[in-house]
Amino acid sequence: MTSPAAIVVVGDVMVDVVAAAAEPLAHASDTDARVRWTGGGAAANVAAWLASERVPVALVARAGGDVAGRGAVAELRDAGVDVHVALDGERATGTCVVVIGVDGERTMLPDRGANLALAPDDLPAQLFAPGGHLHLSGYVLLHDGPRAAGLAALDHAREAGMTISIDPASAAPLAARGIERVLRWISGVDLLLPNLDEARVLTGEEEPEAAARALVMRAGVREVVVTLGAGGALWTDGYAIVRAAAPQVERIVDTTGAGDAFAAGWLAARRAGADPQTALAAACALGSRAVTRTGARP
Repeated sequence: MTSPAAIVVVGDVMVDVVAAAAEPLAHASDTDARVRWTGGGAAANVAAWLASERVPVALVARAGGDVAGRGAVAELRDAGVDVHVALDGERATGTCVVVIGVDGERTMLPDRGANLALAPDDLPAQLFAPGGHLHLSGYVLLHDGPRAAGLAALDHAREAGMTISIDPASAAPLAARGIERVLRWISGVDLLLPNLDEARVLTGEEEPEAAARALVMRAGVREVVVTLGAGGALWTDGYAIVRAAAPQVERIVDTTGAGDAFAAGWLAARRAGADPQTALAAACALGSRAVTRTGARP
């Protein structure tokens, strides 16, 4: 039996097909690019970054029983992740086409595949134990198929007395699912990790500080950390506000997975006892490191 991990990450595992354009995109024509296959999926990325920081971490997800799925599992295990990925015999492994413009910004075209079939039975009971932490990818809650698994994971973590963090995932799906429903799903967790667009969608507030404080009040969460891209990040408990700047990087190569690296940096630092200011700095440093390379993993 696997011993409980310090951090249990529940969510998605993907294979990313990353096309980095060598010149401005020529719509309806050809654009030279460098194309790579890399590991992806928000939850799998967070787990990989945590493992790179030497944090004991388990990943719970679902992939296809195909070459891509088996390869994804092997890659994560090699990275030091305790992998609990159910292999689906009917659905293909989730795949995302990531188009990166010359400015480093990315456009994503995901086919979630087997991720949509994540089920409560895929959650190993032994991973949910006192003293642990659950980090849930919001993508699990935003799709009908895996939502029951996400809600079950939250229930298991609460019953075990674990702390809980949620990454809301993406602004457009949040709006499409209905804000009040989403706020009910995330209500009462210890930490919410939205980017600024997600915080704005969830609250209707434009200013980062106001949006962060509103999330504490409206969702009843203990802490909110809002990522601000090149502007760094901020933390609040509804009262105090702490900010940290993003380190300067010589060149942004690919922003894919930067938020996942940030989340891992924050979780690793807080697990080690860091205060919010120190944890923000560590998270910003890891997120900035992520944008200097192609792909979403360390």
